[in-house]
Amino acid sequence: MTVRPTETIQNAAMRLRLKSVGALIVSNDGITLDGLITERAISDGVAVHGSGIGSLHVSDLMVTGVLTCTPNDSIADAARLMTDRRLRHLPVMDGGRLVGIVSVGDILKYRLDEVMLEAHVLQDVALAQR
Repeated sequence: MTVRPTETIQNAAMRLRLKSVGALIVSNDGITLDGLITERAISDGVAVHGSGIGSLHVSDLMVTGVLTCTPNDSIADAARLMTDRRLRHLPVMDGGRLVGIVSVGDILKYRLDEVMLEAHVLQDVALAQR
């Protein structure tokens, strides 16, 4: 999900709410990455700008210099980067082209599925040894 830098914060906040996500990728063309607009950036913006925040542009509050990963990076590498840098969202870029975004929730779901599979395998091994 992307949003243009010229859209208002009010529109971006409505999209975050409707889609139940914590961040939108900011992009003029849906291909390149200009930044991220996050719930945290909007919250910080309310503290600074008060009730006039809704009419600001996304570009006024977006996070720039966003760290990214590639489709070839492992889940462990993405999780490590997100943990070390305290990131909740990590855009996925492939040769300068935006191809997706990974969230902390995505990483957690993947790891939970992995742990559950391991538990089932161990349980099957234990039952087979009886």
